[in-house]
Amino acid sequence: MNFEPLEQIARAVLYEGFLLYPYRKSSVKNQQRWHFGTLGPTGGPDRDMMQTEFLVTGAAPSIEFKVRFLQGDTEREIASTGPFAFPPIEGSLELESLPVSAGLTRFTIRIRNLSTEGGAQMLSTHTLLGVHNGAFVSLLEPPDELKEAAAACRNIATWPVLAGREGETKLMLSSPIILYDYPQIAPESAGNLFDGTEIDEILTLRVLTLSEEEKQEVRAGDHRAREILDRTESLPREAFAKMHGAIRGLRKASKLEFREGDRVRLRPSKKADIFDIALDGKIAIIESVERDFEDNIHLAVTVEDDPGRDFGIARQIGHRFFFGVEEVELV
Repeated sequence: MNFEPLEQIARAVLYEGFLLYPYRKSSVKNQQRWHFGTLGPTGGPDRDMMQTEFLVTGAAPSIEFKVRFLQGDTEREIASTGPFAFPPIEGSLELESLPVSAGLTRFTIRIRNLSTEGGAQMLSTHTLLGVHNGAFVSLLEPPDELKEAAAACRNIATWPVLAGREGETKLMLSSPIILYDYPQIAPESAGNLFDGTEIDEILTLRVLTLSEEEKQEVRAGDHRAREILDRTESLPREAFAKMHGAIRGLRKASKLEFREGDRVRLRPSKKADIFDIALDGKIAIIESVERDFEDNIHLAVTVEDDPGRDFGIARQIGHRFFFGVEEVELV
């Protein structure tokens, strides 16, 4: 099974919180590691078991998987059932299947940390899944006839979502972070920054404010931190422009009257600010059609006679505007 479409997303999840800005281990905020998906020794403060449960359609499906986690700074991988050991970590991995109905099977993957030593933690544990001779069922949006079976799936400390290209059903990512089906890394992102509570643009600009002494400490530390520093210092200006003001919904809107590249006349209805008044009647070009988390449609446009329209195409603020579908007319 080719897990390559999952690797970038999985790595972003795996190293979430690995090293936070300012990427120096001497920093107070980096003295205490924190990770989603931590499995600790039996009887300790952390949970010691993670369970992924999901549905697969097909007459005789088979599952391929990789369980990955961090042991300190080292990435570990398990691809078979039974006991495993990465001293002082000891654990077990179980795979079970149960027919639900004709052509429908429920699979369960259970990961246990059986260690007894206090520092034997499995950090950022997550699972990559692939199916042969079958198809994964979305647990977020299952077909009506499978909603009851999907609701019966019991996931503990993780959540499986469909992955790969939207519409495909051969890959699944079971992540300790709750995601939507078909998660994607934003194309504007130049690489991992390991701090998911922040925005790429902010972190990138902050890295550039480090003093020479601080940069030297970063370079003397973890190789991933060095990669961040080197990448940030060599980023071209247009890469920064792409990070600024990017807005993206869950998926591209479809079955609409409007498409990217359409010429429209602006008819702002809200009159919320001076731009609504100034742009009324202007001809604009639709740059993208977006759907937000509340399922509202937004049209991102650039004004045709704007001398700075190229800045809008580059998604820079002040030259790119958003309107509802009721606020434009095709021309």
